[in-house]
Amino acid sequence: MPFLLIIASFFLNYKFNSSNEIIILKQYFSLKHNLFITFILTLLITLIYIFNNEYFSVNFYHKYKLKELEIRNNLKLGVPTSNEFHIEEEVSIFFDEQKNNKFLDVEAIIYGDGQFIISNDVEIEIDKKNYNLIFNKGERVILNDSEKSKTNFDKFIYSIHNEDIEILMMDKEHYNTLDLLKNNEKEFYYHAHNRIYQYILTFLILLLTSKIFFFYKSKKNVFKNYAIIFLGLLVLQVINSYLIYLLNYNEIFNLYFYYFLNLLILSIFTYKIIKLNENY
Repeated sequence: MPFLLIIASFFLNYKFNSSNEIIILKQYFSLKHNLFITFILTLLITLIYIFNNEYFSVNFYHKYKLKELEIRNNLKLGVPTSNEFHIEEEVSIFFDEQKNNKFLDVEAIIYGDGQFIISNDVEIEIDKKNYNLIFNKGERVILNDSEKSKTNFDKFIYSIHNEDIEILMMDKEHYNTLDLLKNNEKEFYYHAHNRIYQYILTFLILLLTSKIFFFYKSKKNVFKNYAIIFLGLLVLQVINSYLIYLLNYNEIFNLYFYYFLNLLILSIFTYKIIKLNENY
């Protein structure tokens, strides 16, 4: 996000300066108004970014992983062809129509138990390491050595165990920051603090780019200044990645060192950018 903000700010700055729109804006707004607008825009974008990360991204990521898992397991299960669906030489399903992940007007054979089933529909769900075939409103005939019977049912579930079924593994991106902070796993807990640092960094980058946009007077070194911020941000992220690595794998290194070093380097970076050019 900070990198995208720098790039977006540069192109917006270039467009406004090329058409002298920024000069017109400055004529209508005082320094105090510019500072107020800068702070409000920065705060608004940061809050939107945080809300997106903590709510929308987490929810959409979870839905995406569930759908991805469903597709993977369905591919392992097989693909119905010519109104027939054969599952691991254990069950054969014959149907008239497939609609909304259901097979309609079904006739099925379960070979191992000698079962013959006629039902309105059947739906396949995945539960842990099982494929569950859920038959609705039908008739079941059992013909084997131990049982011979005929029954009507409203709902009948037949399970097929399969060790190849993939289950959903909850990684760091499934959780918001508060949930990560409550997590007992060290990697998850430290990832939450990395997110907090990223929010601070994003807010600061927004302020710095806004400063160039609203208060920089000369067009000459705009690209140079944005390039310096971009490269500086790259260095900050590399350092932060290394500090996260130390948190996870070095017993001596702790959160106090993590925040102290990151915020110290961030302060030096901010000071250098502010003093970059006397024309600010």
